[in-house]
Amino acid sequence: MSTSHTWAREPTPGGMPPWRNTELSVEERADALLAALTLDEKVAQLGSFWDDKRGAGEVIAPMQDVFSDGRPPFEHVVRDGIGHLTRVFGTTPVTAADGVRKLQAAQRHVAGASRLGIPAIAHEECLTGFTTLGATVYPAPLSWGATFHPELVEQLGRAIGDDLRAVGVHQGLAPVLDVTRDYRWGRTEETIAEDPYLVATIGSAFVRGVESAGVVATLKHFTGYSASQGGRNHAPVSAGPREVADVLLPPFEHALREGGARSVMNSYAEVDGVPAAADERLLTGLLREEWGFEGTVVSDYWAIPFLKAKHGVAETVDDAAALALVAGMDVELPDMGAFGGLPGLVRAGRVSEDLVDRAARRILRQKIELGLLDPDWEPGGDPDADLDSPRNRALARVLAEESVVLLENRTHVLPITAAPPRVAVIGPTAADVRALLGCYSYPNHVLPRHPELAPGLPVVSLAHALAAEFPASALTVADGVPLKDRDRSGIPAAVDAARAADLVVAVVGDRAGMFGKGTSGEGCDAADLELPGVQGELLEALLETGTPVVVVVLSGRPYAIERFRARAAALVQAFMPGVEGAQAIAGVLSGRVAPSGRLPVEIPRSSAGMPHTYLGPALRHDGERISNIEVAPSFPFGHGLTYTTFEMGGLELSSDLVPTDGDVAARVRVRNTGDRAGAAVVQLYASDPVATVTRPVVELIGYRRVELAPGAEAVVEFRAHADRFSFTGIAGHRVVEPGLIHLEAGLSSGDRPARASFRFTGPTRRVPARRILTTEADVVP
Repeated sequence: MSTSHTWAREPTPGGMPPWRNTELSVEERADALLAALTLDEKVAQLGSFWDDKRGAGEVIAPMQDVFSDGRPPFEHVVRDGIGHLTRVFGTTPVTAADGVRKLQAAQRHVAGASRLGIPAIAHEECLTGFTTLGATVYPAPLSWGATFHPELVEQLGRAIGDDLRAVGVHQGLAPVLDVTRDYRWGRTEETIAEDPYLVATIGSAFVRGVESAGVVATLKHFTGYSASQGGRNHAPVSAGPREVADVLLPPFEHALREGGARSVMNSYAEVDGVPAAADERLLTGLLREEWGFEGTVVSDYWAIPFLKAKHGVAETVDDAAALALVAGMDVELPDMGAFGGLPGLVRAGRVSEDLVDRAARRILRQKIELGLLDPDWEPGGDPDADLDSPRNRALARVLAEESVVLLENRTHVLPITAAPPRVAVIGPTAADVRALLGCYSYPNHVLPRHPELAPGLPVVSLAHALAAEFPASALTVADGVPLKDRDRSGIPAAVDAARAADLVVAVVGDRAGMFGKGTSGEGCDAADLELPGVQGELLEALLETGTPVVVVVLSGRPYAIERFRARAAALVQAFMPGVEGAQAIAGVLSGRVAPSGRLPVEIPRSSAGMPHTYLGPALRHDGERISNIEVAPSFPFGHGLTYTTFEMGGLELSSDLVPTDGDVAARVRVRNTGDRAGAAVVQLYASDPVATVTRPVVELIGYRRVELAPGAEAVVEFRAHADRFSFTGIAGHRVVEPGLIHLEAGLSSGDRPARASFRFTGPTRRVPARRILTTEADVVP
């Protein structure tokens, strides 16, 4: 970006212009500034600029090479100002200090080029931490879900927000609130869970943290993206309106109302033939008019020109721009490829200037809220900011530790309290630090094209962490097989190493990448749920040696590992646990860390057939009676073991008759019956056995993580309003119907020993738009 212009604010004869007067309301300031702008200047606020161009083999956004070709230079694009600056830190590798200087220079240029001196909003990706060189890489969102610990995830959001704010960034493109629907989808690692309530509460906590730092959180991807046909990236979505309303939308509603998110990004998806970027019912009718959202809607990268290029609902890019603007899109990211034509469309009478004003007012209002139009504004950023601070590392460590899931401990080989003399650490992800990191981490997202910098910050592999955890053991490390190539030549040597060892730690799974460069991540979808390549064959060979094998799956999706279950000494699952993940896993194996993660997704029994989640009606679960395809999971949603045991008492309800506008309290006692401290995740499930539409067999409606010392017990009280049992009824409205409701408390969706029932009484009630979204869960005396 050139910095040839000298930044200066507009002359202010006669006093301060009203849009810089902090004594006026945000609305008054925004309206005054909007009235002062020309049409071209208003449209400029609806766009962005990305100083990046890549070849087809280097893209980090879909069709980036095509859409960035022929992009006008920065000086031309920002001559009337600009709404956003795209990924100044997260593109070409820069240090924090260089990034601050680069962003400050760009902001001075934008403000100097703009007649009224309006700076830009700087946005960055931040799904697993600030996506820039040297910043802490936290666990992937699927690991957040595995913690069942929203308070901890709120701390994560705050830490990421603080880092963004420290270097002058105003908006973060996270979290992803897509509910997991098909594990084959490459972006499963970016989702939080397969349950909408867990996604909603964990996602809202992240949003609260980011927003508390003064940074705009952006909800992605609104909506339907994860429900693509066959789990294929960008494939059409066939979900009906009830699935959309009851499964896919609630996390967004929750994060807007309970989290306070100020921005929403559209999904690339087309749901029942309507692309989200052109869906006025979604972006205006639901989001604005029903939910009352007042922030900005930003496009996913190039989603607007996709209306022509991919969806075929627009004949020209100008038509696509008009469709998106009418639908309710406010800002085009990452550049002005479509909205740049809006001035001509307005002058030709094809688009109303009122729609331009509507969008421009929203982004101007946000700039005022962020302080960008205050009279003392200066380009911010601390060049000495530590983006991988001890605070970050400590938080990354706790998150990783709480997310590791002990699936099975068949022979009680874990914890390894006495170090074996010889340990063989075998598998393609054992010595690969990138296997610990998600797709939107900078080391996997950008640095593959800069091998001299990878991974760009201190991170150790699981093999190195195990060597540190068991210093008295002699470790042998071998890949055995490649990650995804079908090369079996290394299996014999791996088998020899296993036979010579006292214990094998087999480390299998994924490495995240973009568009086929990995086995997980955006555009890295799976044909089935077998481990990639010939990793399954490696495991088979290791299990045949007779040496005890602890299987550690480091992955971005659940894989079908049932065929190894009966022979493995133990099974451990970690979902891309970040830069401190190796130490966390090693600590779980040694017993230094008590495992406390719970599955946010099921582990499927079979790799074949159509994968499905736990959340479904009876006909989804009655596999053995109606089909030859097995649908029961190996390990259910919410499952996770630790090194102690828990006992649950009965479930006590405040009433067995509850009005359809009332609430019910449910209490359950949980006791640590073992000799070690541990965390119990108490989960409350509901079932509605008779309704006017089919309902899930069980559905999570509340949960609480409880730390218990040996012999200690706690009483968890859940208080759920009738709204929490509502669903989209036969007429298409959200309702609470009279009738019987079963409640079950337990430690997973498949382990629900505490049971009670109540009956909703009175008439069917249509639930208001501002319904109660959260089940309160507290530890009580």
